[in-house]
Amino acid sequence: MERKIIQVEDKVPVNLLIPLSIQHMFAMFGASVLVPFMFGINPAIVLLMNGIGTLLFILITKGKAPAYLGSSFAFLSPGLLVASKFGFQYALGGFVVLGICGMIVALIIRQCGTNWIDIVLPTAAMGPVVALIGLELAGSAASTAGLLDEQIDMKNVIVFLVTLGVAVFGQILFRGFLSVIPILIAIIAGYAAAAACGILDFTAVKEAAFFALPNFQAPKFNPEAILTILPALLLVTSEHIGHQIVTSKIVGKDLLKDPGLHRSLFADFFSTTISGCLGSVPTTTYGENIGVMAMTKVYSVQVIGGAAVLSICCSFLGKLAALINTIPGPVIGGISFLLYGMIGTSGLRMLVDNQVDYSKSRNLALTSVVFIVGLSGIALNLGNVKLTGMVLACVVAMALSLIFYILDKLHLTNDL
Repeated sequence: MERKIIQVEDKVPVNLLIPLSIQHMFAMFGASVLVPFMFGINPAIVLLMNGIGTLLFILITKGKAPAYLGSSFAFLSPGLLVASKFGFQYALGGFVVLGICGMIVALIIRQCGTNWIDIVLPTAAMGPVVALIGLELAGSAASTAGLLDEQIDMKNVIVFLVTLGVAVFGQILFRGFLSVIPILIAIIAGYAAAAACGILDFTAVKEAAFFALPNFQAPKFNPEAILTILPALLLVTSEHIGHQIVTSKIVGKDLLKDPGLHRSLFADFFSTTISGCLGSVPTTTYGENIGVMAMTKVYSVQVIGGAAVLSICCSFLGKLAALINTIPGPVIGGISFLLYGMIGTSGLRMLVDNQVDYSKSRNLALTSVVFIVGLSGIALNLGNVKLTGMVLACVVAMALSLIFYILDKLHLTNDL
């Protein structure tokens, strides 16, 4: 029997809303708190701003675009460089300026529309770009699980297999209420396996305060710091478009048109601007949460909003945040294996659903080049920003598609 779909606008009863919201919060938690740790700041401010940013996103997009905003990795390289040279507050200044520039880009898109996306990113290019959002993270999932260590710990393997196994078979076997929270059940099972294997560490929980206020900081501005961070605008914009397209395919609605790419992009960058003003890292739509939606067929923005409220609560509850942070890598890695794979499959599904004709040379060339560029590990350095993986593949796809479009207009192509 096919699982019931809970659509974007559907209301969810409280007894279902709470576990579904917890499931989404767990999905984003590991990656989201990793960024503040790398910057050397307290993750509480990040949890607070991620939650506030998500609620603002829901408000600005009129509750029509289900997306959780977590800590962005696109800013890590330039942000860490600025923080080490000038201090973290100057990195915050760069985040604020980039967010404002991103909002300006969103306003330009509002005037120009989104028809240009079909020209610069046709399905033969967008399908593999979306697939790469998940596929390029495969190594990260394996590393988080401890499967790429020089000496692999069998305890990690056991916890990983329990988590992944429950997630995979739960997807197939669970019925009724359990069928919509397989990720949460898998995390609980993995956590229990980790406890049985003796790899849990509760030291941080004992040392954490019950209640704690997030550490707020004000941004400082420096032209060099701003110019170092600003090129990351390309990364975040490309990532956002890819996420909105794959979410559109999952929920069965064209989110680029309603509520509109300009609204979702503006909301994304507005969240980044507010975060930078108050001392937090930039935010972005999260692939982990897209994977949860694809797996559970629960798309309700009410659930996403519930996860945001829980994130805000965790930012003030020191021991709770510390307890959630004890979830070991093999558990997060096991969940990520499935979630990232589902994002990759969504990209392939785009190619199938749109019946891309690979007897045409252009389609074959586009898909082939995009996949290889994205998975090859090659990088393009623009100042202090490195384009690699999905983002570089997206840039290459846009350039090739635009060239093909021009050649079509000049009647020089041979497969129209």
